[in-house]
Amino acid sequence: MEGVEHHDIVVIGAGLSGIGAACQLLSRLPDREVLVLESRARSGGTWDLFRYPGVRSDSDMFTLGYGFEPWRDPASIAAGDRILDYIRRTAAKYGVDRCIRYDRRVVRAEWVGADAHWVLTIDHTDGSGDTPVRSTLTCDFLYGCTGYYDYSAGYTPEFEGMGDFEGVIVHPQAWPADLDHSGKRVVVVGSGATAVTLVPALAADAAHVTMLQRTPTHVLPLPSEDPIADAALSHLPPRLASGLLKWRNVLVSQWLFMASRRWPARVRKYIRAEQEKILPPDFPYDPHLTPEYEPWDQRLCLAADGDFFHSLAAGDADIVTDTIDAFTPDGVRLASGRAIDADIVVLATGLTLLPIGGIELVVDGRPIRMHDEVTYKGAMLSGVPNFIFTVGYTNASWTLKADLIAQYACRLLRYMDRHGYTTVMPVAPPEGGATPIIDLQAGYVLRSLDLLPRQGAAPPWRLRQNYPLDLLMFRFGRLADKGVRFGRQPRTKSGSPTSVKSSASRSPRSSPVAGANASS
Repeated sequence: MEGVEHHDIVVIGAGLSGIGAACQLLSRLPDREVLVLESRARSGGTWDLFRYPGVRSDSDMFTLGYGFEPWRDPASIAAGDRILDYIRRTAAKYGVDRCIRYDRRVVRAEWVGADAHWVLTIDHTDGSGDTPVRSTLTCDFLYGCTGYYDYSAGYTPEFEGMGDFEGVIVHPQAWPADLDHSGKRVVVVGSGATAVTLVPALAADAAHVTMLQRTPTHVLPLPSEDPIADAALSHLPPRLASGLLKWRNVLVSQWLFMASRRWPARVRKYIRAEQEKILPPDFPYDPHLTPEYEPWDQRLCLAADGDFFHSLAAGDADIVTDTIDAFTPDGVRLASGRAIDADIVVLATGLTLLPIGGIELVVDGRPIRMHDEVTYKGAMLSGVPNFIFTVGYTNASWTLKADLIAQYACRLLRYMDRHGYTTVMPVAPPEGGATPIIDLQAGYVLRSLDLLPRQGAAPPWRLRQNYPLDLLMFRFGRLADKGVRFGRQPRTKSGSPTSVKSSASRSPRSSPVAGANASS
């Protein structure tokens, strides 16, 4: 495509995983040009989007932080603004902030096999005109770091009478900056991680907060400050301390997940015992805190310092287990006939999934339907060349998997350079895919099964929710195996690349990231 701007690698998304990927690409592949396209006006992804009271990490920061730039604060559970600052400081340190073009939404990505490159169609979303400006660029390799949910809107069910309600209805994903809940009666609809975070944060100033849930959730109190982390960071070299804390937390969370699968009754008993340390003896655990599903059939919710339970114990908040019949001018009427008065209703009702940011994928004229494709190592799609995407763990920190995928991408590109390959494409197993890539019974997953790619019955097409095993596969496993095909196709680059290129004078081994498995 004569005159069209061309880049070696385009990363889509400047959130936690996109910035992490770009940091590793710039450091490990100093001769590659990297461009990051972000649809919003700011970096940070989820941590810039979510502004609701109390927003914080739902994983410990020693595993949610980047492996190449460890979290060095004793706070294990951190507030959203501190995480956002950490992401942006990391981007500046590694030069990624100079790679990012904001207000650029990729709407279509078409692989042209004859030229061995992607053609990206991009809408400029800065609002400079009534009709979005559209542009095109090409790249050799496409790296999707868009997360898996729709940034434009959360899941908002329609309830009868919502228009009659005289108060304020808000979804956490679109929290108004000027919403004052002080002295107000608040109903939080939902029982997931967002609701568990919102209830104590709102209860600190509200007249009263009611968490209205259809079904209860497993919620585990967890200290936000880690005295062991404080001691380690104070007395050990920072990188050693961070590495030890990371592995401790990885192994503890992995053990809890495996124990939940093998001894669910014992894990239930443990969670209940931790709750009982805070709640009064007469608290009605049934029906409010006794889920029908087993621990880790859905993601386990964490209550930092037990704040959710302290709000319940103090009477600043309560739980009602029921369903909404209709909204009324003064609040909500429940199926049981009970009415709850409210000034503000928060619909913490979940997310809407949008794999790879809703981008239209096309390969040599063939539209790619995600549901029909099988994932390879949980990072690539069958039948789609030169494309990697990031989906984190469901039973552990998102970043643990994102870091491994970025390391794998660097290994893969170096391998291709050494062997003269220009293309890499996964192939599906003969039996096809069996289950969705996100294997949870959560509502946001079940509502979107037809949008998700599939996974196979065995590696390399099967995802393993196991960081130690994945670390071995991504860092040291074979790059050429039965699940992938490499090819050589001459390329003709055109245009003038303007992406940021890491310093050619800095070798990968001397870069900040390149310590672990710098070889392929």
